[in-house]
Order: sequence, then C-alpha cells, then structure tokens
Amino acid sequence: MARKSAPQPTASTRDRILDAAVLRFARHSYEETKLRDIASDVGVDVAYVHRCFGSKQHLFAEALTATTQFDRILASAGDDLAGALARKIVTRNAAANANEVEPLDIVIRSLCSAEATDVMRKFMLRDVIGPISRKLDDSATRRAALITAFLAGVSTFRNVLRVEELRQAKGGELEKMIAKAIKWMIGEDTTAETGLSAT
Repeated sequence: MARKSAPQPTASTRDRILDAAVLRFARHSYEETKLRDIASDVGVDVAYVHRCFGSKQHLFAEALTATTQFDRILASAGDDLAGALARKIVTRNAAANANEVEPLDIVIRSLCSAEATDVMRKFMLRDVIGPISRKLDDSATRRAALITAFLAGVSTFRNVLRVEELRQAKGGELEKMIAKAIKWMIGEDTTAETGLSAT
C-alpha cells in the first residue's frame, strides 16, 4: 500500500509560525530561541515547523527578511535613495508597539552567535547591500556596504542606546543630515545643499 504524503502546511499556519519566530528572535538570543517554543506559541508540533522552514537557520533568515522588507523601501525610493533611507531610519518612534519588530531588534539579540552572524552576513549581502549596490550607477558594492554600516550604526545609537541627540522625529534636521551623509557616500554632489548646521 502506498504511503499517503503528509498534508502540506497552509499559508496561514506558516505565517503564524513566522510571526511567532519574529517575536521570539526579537526578545531572545539565537541560542535561547528554540523551535519547540515557537511551535508551542502557535499550537503546532515542532515537526510542523521543520516541514515549513527546514531548519532554525532558514527560519531565522526568513524572520530577518520579513522584518526588513527592504525591497519595499527601495521600490518607494524612486530617484531619492538617500531620502528614502534617511526616512526609514527616523520613522520608528520610541513608543512603538511592543509587538512591532524592526530588523535591528533581531540583529542586536544574536550578534554573539556564530551561527546567527553567518546568516545575518549572508542576509545583509543578499538583501540589503546587493540591492543598494544595484541602485547605484556603477554597482559599487563597497559604497553600498558603507551605507549599510552607517545606517546600522545610527539605528543602534538611536533605538538601542537611545542617544538623545539622535532621537529627533521624522522631517527634522537629523533626517536631512542623514540623507546628506548618504548622498556623499553615494557620490552625489551635496555642496549646493543649504540649511544644515554642523552642530
């Protein structure tokens, strides 16, 4: 008698598992986050999680992708890549919903994990640095990597360390300064821009 194949996971269940994983990875380190806990959060068997995502590494990578949605940022950028990236950095406010997760929430928790940093490095190269590089005229990967590092640094000081000088809301001088710095890294001429103080 032929064995019946296992039922395929429904999209809604898969999405619920991914949502639960995002929250777990944002609150706990990579090592502390267990697939069985994610499965328990959703009310499914851990084997079901494996069937949906294959491994903890793959689930972690998908959690990063789900929170970043970098393709949407680039799609909305048009000809103003620097402005779009600067807006993204200053959009998050300090009173964000407890269930609202940013990529940085996940990255910060798992920086000390060799397995997680390998996934994050590949993710950054493929989903952030690569797309930025392709937006630049000469596909400058090094400049794209520098822009990514700059954005990560500002985000860390702003949202993790909560440095007050970087907590200004969207639309202010800080956003303009970040955009100008990115334009300089892109190679755009910023000498004609006015209205920005050096302090």
